[in-house]
Amino acid sequence: MTVPASVSDYRRLARRRVPRVLFDYVDGGAYNELTLAANRDDLDALKLHQRVLRGTSDVDTATTLFGERLAQPVILGPVGLAGLYARRGETQAARAAKAAGVPFCLSTVSICSMEEVAAVGAAPFWFQLYVIRDRGYAIELLARARAAGCTTLVFTVDLPVFATRYRDIRNSMTGGGNWRDRLRKNIEIARHVDWLLDVPLGGGPLTFGNLAQAMPSARNLGAMKGWVDAQIDPAITWRDLGWLREHWSGPIVIKGVLDVDDARAAADIGASGLVVSNHGGRQLDGAPSAISVLPRVVDAVGDKLEVLMDGGVRGGQDVAKALARGAKAVMLGRAWAYGLAARGGQGVAEILDLFRRELTVTMTLLGAARVSDIGNDALDR
Repeated sequence: MTVPASVSDYRRLARRRVPRVLFDYVDGGAYNELTLAANRDDLDALKLHQRVLRGTSDVDTATTLFGERLAQPVILGPVGLAGLYARRGETQAARAAKAAGVPFCLSTVSICSMEEVAAVGAAPFWFQLYVIRDRGYAIELLARARAAGCTTLVFTVDLPVFATRYRDIRNSMTGGGNWRDRLRKNIEIARHVDWLLDVPLGGGPLTFGNLAQAMPSARNLGAMKGWVDAQIDPAITWRDLGWLREHWSGPIVIKGVLDVDDARAAADIGASGLVVSNHGGRQLDGAPSAISVLPRVVDAVGDKLEVLMDGGVRGGQDVAKALARGAKAVMLGRAWAYGLAARGGQGVAEILDLFRRELTVTMTLLGAARVSDIGNDALDR
């Protein structure tokens, strides 16, 4: 194709440009990928309610979230290892987000450190933290995030253990396999010359920037997985989260909520918001789609918390559907990762522009001049 027109087009470009092991890592889900498919299927099943002659010649996609103005109700959500998809990938994505007027959220397991992202002029940005067993190191990461200009903390709670992802096993993502498996993987990687020149040969140190002090010798995915496996704490409970508020004064967003009682618990600990999310179908396979759970969570806590959603969002029409179901904004994961893998920072900028244009057209056809005008009646019953 000469001109990619949709997120699906960027996905195809990404699949050709990066090695299969990396493409499948970001593209795949847990086990049989039932929840991964449900995220898309349930969004597709929702029908929009067209209105005409509503005077929508001046559509405004802007909104406000945690006191921050967004040019559109979209956040670049945390994507681990993004720096493996394009040269210093997190810095490129952060700059694209800032230029587009939307937040960028840096993953704990990013290639570029928060200090490197700040150094390219991308601050302020958000930071995502896992439930880390070493509480002292978690507090140190929070202090670094504040110093780097991070404004909002996204605390991911739906990864007390890594789910099995069959694609990663087949591709020997974190090592393993016999010598023939490793040889096949290396030959497949060597076929992607553009990627090799851009990332391994031209992308600077490929270490886990935020975790360099905790695992200074970690230069491969197996070492990263070993550290994360040792640090993820499945014993933590809602009662244990008081320390988080003690060490972070800005907005706290709890990511990975699919249950109304868990949503109420997030409100009780003083969170500012939550993300209705099944980790993009990468954790509990067979869990419901995020869009199907969203209205129940909004009904339970919508007046106490800002409710966001992620999972399967691939364009402006999906954003409108999420807003109609009660979300204040959506987080993108795979959508911007495809853009980054396909065309670097330019691809991320193009993805964000695609979302803005599609949302503008959709709002016009819904008869909604402002984001706040998109309510439940935007969906056809």
